[in-house]
Amino acid sequence: METENQPPKHKWIDKMTNLEALNIMLDNQAESIPAIKLALNDINYAVDEIFNKLKRNDSSRIIYVGAGTSARIGVQDGTELYPTFGWPKNRVDYIIAGGVKALTEPIENAEDDIIESKKMLRQLKVTRDDVLIGLSASGITPFTIAVMLEANKLNVLTIGIGNNKGTKLQRVCNIGITLQTGYEILAGSTRLKAGTAQKICLNLISTLCMSKLNRMKNGIMSNLVATNNKLRKRKKKLMVMKTI
Repeated sequence: METENQPPKHKWIDKMTNLEALNIMLDNQAESIPAIKLALNDINYAVDEIFNKLKRNDSSRIIYVGAGTSARIGVQDGTELYPTFGWPKNRVDYIIAGGVKALTEPIENAEDDIIESKKMLRQLKVTRDDVLIGLSASGITPFTIAVMLEANKLNVLTIGIGNNKGTKLQRVCNIGITLQTGYEILAGSTRLKAGTAQKICLNLISTLCMSKLNRMKNGIMSNLVATNNKLRKRKKKLMVMKTI
């Protein structure tokens, strides 16, 4: 797996000055963009399929699946759908290795727990009307793959996003998206470039899906849910902008 490879010797940041290391890390992070561009056709296909599923049934859910960093990135994307687009809270859910507790601390062996993954899927009462987005930098996380395989039996739309080419996650899902980001500047630490690419990919997918579902207008958050003073002021400003 390329995400596990050691960076070349001239990029070992622990041997550099602060400024040298920062420049190397920034350049390495920037490599996530070309990786996403190469996957745009698959991302476009995923957007259309998700949109069609969500449009057909007003109870269809977007369900993010993952372990560790990937799970946290999925939750970050999903939790923003309600305040940004007014997307109903009951139409977003998560299947997280180790449960909610794993969002703030590592849970031993959680990503290998296939039995628990299937149990979580059943508890959510997933149906063929739902969409599952599985995230795994390695593309071989047992928990995530088990969820997607079980969902396939229910004819659920499954989308797998990984950072290594030709891995099991992409193969078992209806739509496989490969963000081939290569080695990390800290070998195997996929919270870095791989995580950046996953977050950008989800930004593209969820934002465009919400646009197609008429949850924005003229490039503004026309369905913004104002939950504090700052957002209430923003909403007033946006309502004026919408009429221009």
